[in-house]
Amino acid sequence: MGKKILVVDDEKLIVKGIRFSLEQEGMEVEAAYDGEEALEKAKEKEYDIILLDIMLPKLDGLQVCQQIREFSTVPIIMLTAKGDDMDKIMGLEYGADDYITKPFNILEVKARIKAIMRRTSLVSEKEKEAVLEAGTMKVELAERRVYIEEKEMNLTSKEYDLLELLVKNTNHVYSREKLLHLVWGADYPGDVRTVDVHIRRLREKIEKNPSEPKFVHTKWGVGYYFRA
Repeated sequence: MGKKILVVDDEKLIVKGIRFSLEQEGMEVEAAYDGEEALEKAKEKEYDIILLDIMLPKLDGLQVCQQIREFSTVPIIMLTAKGDDMDKIMGLEYGADDYITKPFNILEVKARIKAIMRRTSLVSEKEKEAVLEAGTMKVELAERRVYIEEKEMNLTSKEYDLLELLVKNTNHVYSREKLLHLVWGADYPGDVRTVDVHIRRLREKIEKNPSEPKFVHTKWGVGYYFRA
């Protein structure tokens, strides 16, 4: 069965073009044309990924992203007509996994979608039963679930990818540049501030006191590492 994608944009020609291209790849595409409709669909159905424009009627894309994150970890790619860094960082702050600036090439859109799909679906046979435990944390690799003291943490796709990499390599210090390359890919156009945003959001979720982390630590002047 093809992956199910929700495309959210009030420009119907853009939606039509994205729908046509993704359906050619065997994906199932649904559309929403304002923020409220997008939020309703995200609550009613499960999608493999959401393409979400920032500038929307009724509720803007950042509000929609923030509210979706209250109940779902579905990967979200923000679409923005604005090219300045602040809009991109704001999207990440609200829980987005990636962003694409308009005007975009549909080949880039498909490449970003496929990259996220690979990261979220490629689980080796060895990992299917694997559970990583570190202190009060438990990571179920096949289900991509994280528990702290038996309580499940609601992590985004990228937050999970970061944490899994760090947990699998306890005490290994990764530079921000290396984390950006490993988690977002070599062709990702963003900069290392993306990593800082996600580390901060991750700490806010898994640490009792984010300013004095027990899991994800900072090696000043070098990067980040995991130690329980």
